[in-house]
Amino acid sequence: MKTIIVVGGSKGIGNAIVNTLIKSFKVVNISRTSPELEHANLTHFSCDVTQDDLPEIENVDGLIYCPGSINLKPFSRLSIEDFKNDFDINVLGAIKVIQKYLPKLKKGNTPSVVLFSTVATKLGMPFHASVATSKSGVEGLVKSLGAELAPTIRVNAIAPTVTDTQLAAKLLRNEKMVDNITQRHPLKKFLNPEEVAGMAEFLISDKAASISGQIFEMDCGIVSFKI
Repeated sequence: MKTIIVVGGSKGIGNAIVNTLIKSFKVVNISRTSPELEHANLTHFSCDVTQDDLPEIENVDGLIYCPGSINLKPFSRLSIEDFKNDFDINVLGAIKVIQKYLPKLKKGNTPSVVLFSTVATKLGMPFHASVATSKSGVEGLVKSLGAELAPTIRVNAIAPTVTDTQLAAKLLRNEKMVDNITQRHPLKKFLNPEEVAGMAEFLISDKAASISGQIFEMDCGIVSFKI
């Protein structure tokens, strides 16, 4: 059974990924808080990946880095610290984790890495300057690492639109906002975490053996269509 590291699996999309993967994989979760779940296939390490030393893990066949941020402010109100914090969470945290476990990944069974971007890198939206900047860095990392680590390790990313998680709670805090966001998407819906987890499971699996260096937009049509 393959061993997959999930960073940030205690909440939101990361938690949905853990719940999906434990059926078929050994899952090692690394996050500040533990998931509200106990399972024979789940091991947890409490760790802030941006500050703490990462745990030693013997076998690694896949890595999914889920931490993210939604720091929405007018550009004039964004401080340099805002940009630095978003970059630390989204880019430098991912780099730190990949570098730590790269030697183990190289010895893994058809290893794969999955990172997270956002539709805001393709669709210009007000107040997204900081998060779009950092997630654009993630996409550059996917392309570069995918080329550098081929053919041994596949590297891809998922770029979701609004997803019904605690991180997006401010965007979905009342019925009017939910309706506005629903109507903005051509498919007249937004994402639930389980949908995103299904894509992550596919990308980490051997079913995606021919896919690397790709950014998968789970956009409910908002980037792709103008209707």
